[in-house]
Amino acid sequence: MFDFAGKTVLITGASMGLGEGFAHAFAHAGADLVLTARSEELLDGVADVCRGSGSTVTVVPGDVSVEDDVARVVAAATEAHGRIDCLINNAGVSDMRGVAPESFDMETWNRILSVDLSGAFMYLRDVGRHMLEQGGGSIVNICSIMGHGANELNIIAYTAAKGALRNITLQLGCEWADRGVRVNSVSPGFIVTEMVRPAIEGMGMDRWISSRTPMRRIGELPEIVDPVLFLASDSASYITGHDLNVDGGTNAANGYFQIPPIHHEWNAETAPRVGAGYEGVQPRPDWYAAMAAGIPGLHYDPEAVEPDATTTGPDHEL
Repeated sequence: MFDFAGKTVLITGASMGLGEGFAHAFAHAGADLVLTARSEELLDGVADVCRGSGSTVTVVPGDVSVEDDVARVVAAATEAHGRIDCLINNAGVSDMRGVAPESFDMETWNRILSVDLSGAFMYLRDVGRHMLEQGGGSIVNICSIMGHGANELNIIAYTAAKGALRNITLQLGCEWADRGVRVNSVSPGFIVTEMVRPAIEGMGMDRWISSRTPMRRIGELPEIVDPVLFLASDSASYITGHDLNVDGGTNAANGYFQIPPIHHEWNAETAPRVGAGYEGVQPRPDWYAAMAAGIPGLHYDPEAVEPDATTTGPDHEL
């Protein structure tokens, strides 16, 4: 679907997870690759698979939060390949402890921002300068739906970093647009890779995620890979400063139901909903009984209904 033949793509955080998926996809699309992350051993494993697709791959281990490492990786990329056509700014860390903001420690805060924000910016700056000098290029930042608004996950530092990276995407997408460098981002929802699938499904997190997502399922790796390839490709040549949500509709919703709304049943006789829809994470609660028949005078004639436990009583007043 996308042709990256003759192009060099630098991918950060390429040793596992989404980064590994991006590397395989770009190699399959004909790109040559520069892969970086902290673990050389893991990078070598990814590189071997990509070389099997015919890609020329340069592995340069480094820590995105260390400025000298960033400069070294970019220099090695240009020395080995002559140019960098695309940057996939993917490296990131989070915090799975569930610590509330009022108790969040600065050590963890600084560690997350050093990778997810400062590290991402240093790659933007150094690769961006190279692209401006060569007269063009495409950058895709991996942001997150957590950078778009509040959430219940207690990951305040990650939320702050990804929100800032999204704004940097908009800013640089405009600042560099007239000089041939496009900067866009993808904000994934919950995407499962084979590495984390057993844990997510074993803990039941996949069902919880589905309960808050309009598409009612978790995202799969190819569903984030293809949007990234699109924004990096010439097919998106008139797109810059754009953040693309890939989240099953999560950010399109003002919250989304986990218990099916009773009003889905109000017009069952006159205008029924088509299709079974989402069953919810639990049955409709008893307090729904007060609303079961609908709105008096609109859905039914209250004068024609005999009072019963579904419409009256101390706990169920219309």
